[in-house]
Amino acid sequence: MFYAKFVRAAIYNRTMSFSLQIEDKKISVRSLLITLGIIYGAIGTSPLYVMSAIIGKEFINEGIVKGGLSAVFWTLTLQTTLKYVILTLRADNKGEGGIFSLYTLVKRTRFKWLLVPTIIGGSALLADGAITPPISISSAIEGLKIYNPHLNTVPIVIGIIVALFFLQQFGNRSLGVTFGPIMTLWFILLGALGIYHLSSNWAILSALNPYYAFHLLTIHPSGFLVLGAVFLCTTGAETLYSDLGHSGRRNIRTSWVFVKLMLLVNYFGQGAWLIEHQGQKLEYFKVSNPFYAIMPESLLPFGIGLATLVTIIASQALISGSFTMINEAISLNLWPKIRVKHPSVMKGQLFIPSINWLLLIGCIGIVLYFKEAKNMQNAYGLAIALTMLMTTTLLNFYLYMRRYNKYFIYVIIGIFLFSELCFFAASVSKFSHGGWITLVLALGLIFVMTVWHLAKKIGKRYVEMVPLADHQNKLIDLSHDESLTKYATHLIYMTSANNPLEIESKIIYSILQKRPKRADIYWFVHVDVMDEPYLMDYKVWHVAEDDIIRVDFKLGFRIDPKINLLFRKVVEDLVKNKEVDITSRYASLNKNNVIGDFKFVVLEKFLSYDNDLPTIEKLILNIYFLLKSISLSEARAFGLDSSSLKIEKFPMIISQPKESHLKRII
Repeated sequence: MFYAKFVRAAIYNRTMSFSLQIEDKKISVRSLLITLGIIYGAIGTSPLYVMSAIIGKEFINEGIVKGGLSAVFWTLTLQTTLKYVILTLRADNKGEGGIFSLYTLVKRTRFKWLLVPTIIGGSALLADGAITPPISISSAIEGLKIYNPHLNTVPIVIGIIVALFFLQQFGNRSLGVTFGPIMTLWFILLGALGIYHLSSNWAILSALNPYYAFHLLTIHPSGFLVLGAVFLCTTGAETLYSDLGHSGRRNIRTSWVFVKLMLLVNYFGQGAWLIEHQGQKLEYFKVSNPFYAIMPESLLPFGIGLATLVTIIASQALISGSFTMINEAISLNLWPKIRVKHPSVMKGQLFIPSINWLLLIGCIGIVLYFKEAKNMQNAYGLAIALTMLMTTTLLNFYLYMRRYNKYFIYVIIGIFLFSELCFFAASVSKFSHGGWITLVLALGLIFVMTVWHLAKKIGKRYVEMVPLADHQNKLIDLSHDESLTKYATHLIYMTSANNPLEIESKIIYSILQKRPKRADIYWFVHVDVMDEPYLMDYKVWHVAEDDIIRVDFKLGFRIDPKINLLFRKVVEDLVKNKEVDITSRYASLNKNNVIGDFKFVVLEKFLSYDNDLPTIEKLILNIYFLLKSISLSEARAFGLDSSSLKIEKFPMIISQPKESHLKRII
């Protein structure tokens, strides 16, 4: 069958892409280039705005410059290197990372409330995705103001952002291979520019002494507020962990040595230039951004072009990461089911149209509101500081679960929490200057995830399971009852029953009472979303030979559950093993070996008026069904063909109203 060949090809392609990814995780020049191309975009573009954010509108002061550089060095060392590169990368879920992957590891503990920091952290990280492309691209494009100080860069930035989001639908199959050399050139440029200016003032390296950071934070009047700007140097650290599955731990750790060195050399080079001009304000200079100021004038056109290209790469990686996170949230029942596309057969290649266009609208709105990168700095960092706090919370329980020394956990988690609380407190000062935007976005995402999760919990009280054995003979008798017109040769129901010995009572009602549905074989299909990201297993239960079969799919939380394709592959295997005969039972068709028809039945629920619920639960369910009405139906979410599908709607009655005192009168 052509369809069966298509299924085999799809599964083969998925398997091959997975094996290629595993090969890429071995350290080689190619794998390191891929890592540089897809991992370090966000943190690699931070030199474009960190030092200018630290100085701000104040006069250039040696104490602030050295204190800021010292804080940058120790932030990259403790926060990025120790926390993420060394420790958090150990928390890989079958090679995958990110806050949702970390949650799937720690949710096995008895601490059920860990879902709270997961929702908060995931929402804050997604919200941050609306400001990273604008601030990165604006910082690069504003280099053109060197040639025309009155140039309006807003249309250019919006044009680039629109083009970037438009191209998402076509996928990025060779992202790492294409972007790797560009990012390598970028980091070499960062290092070369830094060395060029360091050679005139090697004394700036004294800022490696943590005393300067301590002095800035405790003595200088605006020192603590500077910490909010310093934090921008590590805002890309979370993506190191989120993109673990694309490159592997060893490649990230190896390439980070090179990346960190180039970043620090550039920061210190900018610091050397700033000290040369202390007592002045950045706005006095023709080139007000220290990054472009340390660049030779003849190199500026190339530098601006390369910076723009690198910020596009950084934005691309963040957008792809947002798609992956939403897909994981859907699988974990934290987000409404929405349309997910696969532009290519490569593992992890996703395109979610609704999220893509919402992010585009958000990015355009931020560009129009702030207009310049220096204004966006006020909104940047607050949400990601919240994400890092939540990751640290989950990491604490991961280390506990893995039986690390408790004193080591106390010390290391204490250091991370203290530093991140300081960063968060310093970033809170940005709230009224634009930080409220990302927090409002995060709160909106938290609201949706919370409502969806709570509604699912409430809905579980509605599902009534009954022993399948109690109805087995009824189904067999119905299957052989020739007085009834056959509904389908093969009738397939999607079931949520985890126990193969049970079935929902509403499914039995649908088969036996809501127009009795006679079929030759009744199939019950169950999907389990597993903690392992790319698992694709199934198990078959022959409940009643040739009459009732149950199929359990065990799919990873990053697998798109295309049940129509997967079920056909299962049937093909069963036929090959002679476990089932799918030939039509009609005599005229059977003798000609005609395949019987397959019909799926999906039961969709709606909130019944016959419910006596507390006000808060009623509100949650009303919002849930509103979200459900604008999201994918159960059938489309499972990838079922509409031509072989029956939708049946059932009232959701969770809490029966109190018995009414109705009296009959004569």
